[in-house]
Amino acid sequence: MRVVPTRDTVLPSSQGASGGSGAHPHATLRRSVAALRAVPLFDGVSKRHLRRLAREADVVGFAPGRAIVEEGQAGEALFVVLTGTARVVRAGRKVGALIPGDFFGELSALDGGPRTASVVPETPVEVLRVFRHTLQRMVEQDPALAMGLLEGLARRLRQVQPGTPVG
Repeated sequence: MRVVPTRDTVLPSSQGASGGSGAHPHATLRRSVAALRAVPLFDGVSKRHLRRLAREADVVGFAPGRAIVEEGQAGEALFVVLTGTARVVRAGRKVGALIPGDFFGELSALDGGPRTASVVPETPVEVLRVFRHTLQRMVEQDPALAMGLLEGLARRLRQVQPGTPVG
């Protein structure tokens, strides 16, 4: 059983990628690892690889109304919502909502393909961001990570209902 971080389980917010002023680096790393663990793409990834990914990721804040990603644009990162709420918009219509522990952009982070929807914060939002180039570099350096990603992707695809967009 996979534990998904929620408002009650995600560690308190910090400022910036370095963990912010006053934030304990170990707590920031634990928070990032917990957030990544919630992403099905990383289901087959070892704890060691999750820690390494978490160290490479950064935390970014967005104000309400400013799109985090835009439908049709090339994707270069995946995101995990740490704090706040956002709406998912496709063709100008709200099709979903995101809360802490939710994620988006995992397939675009793998293939660099276009975003299938926009994500727009409804409140101040803080996300953990992992860039595509980071994943590529880590896979090149440690091919065992690729197998873990493939296992997570296979699990994710098995869970998706026919006709449901997965990117």
